[in-house]
Amino acid sequence: MGVGIASERRLLSEDELERVKLSHYPELRTLEPDETLALAKWLRERRNRIRDIIATRHRARRGKTTASGIGAPEASERGLSEKKQVFARAIRRVNARLDRERTERRRERIRTNFDAALRRKRSSLRHHPEAGETSVDGMQPIGSDRRAVTTERSEIGRVSQAVKTAQAKRDS
Repeated sequence: MGVGIASERRLLSEDELERVKLSHYPELRTLEPDETLALAKWLRERRNRIRDIIATRHRARRGKTTASGIGAPEASERGLSEKKQVFARAIRRVNARLDRERTERRRERIRTNFDAALRRKRSSLRHHPEAGETSVDGMQPIGSDRRAVTTERSEIGRVSQAVKTAQAKRDS
């Protein structure tokens, strides 16, 4: 459930309210990237400060530490918790804006690189190598580097016949 601007006005002091109003959309679009980063940093600091106060109060209530300078430990953290949520939502809006700006810059950089590559490709000379040998006259044999081994005709069946003869002698 969202917190309305009236609730933000009730929870925040004047200077905090002015900064949080900058995180809402019509005003957020008008901020420069550096101002947006500064706003995000300030919002994070405020949220972390309130988170630390709540945690210290919890520790004091459990008896882990003494309550020094953080207000009464028995006081309710409901208002602080709502205030922390207001800052968290403001941070979420600002981070979304920063992500969109980052994405736009990245797209622009990619587009610039793509255009430069396309210009380089279009300005280069086209390389069309010769087709080389073609099959117009039919396939041509390619010579082999292996040496040809010639066997005499009288040697062709000699080994297999010798094996047959040796086997027949053993069998009988």
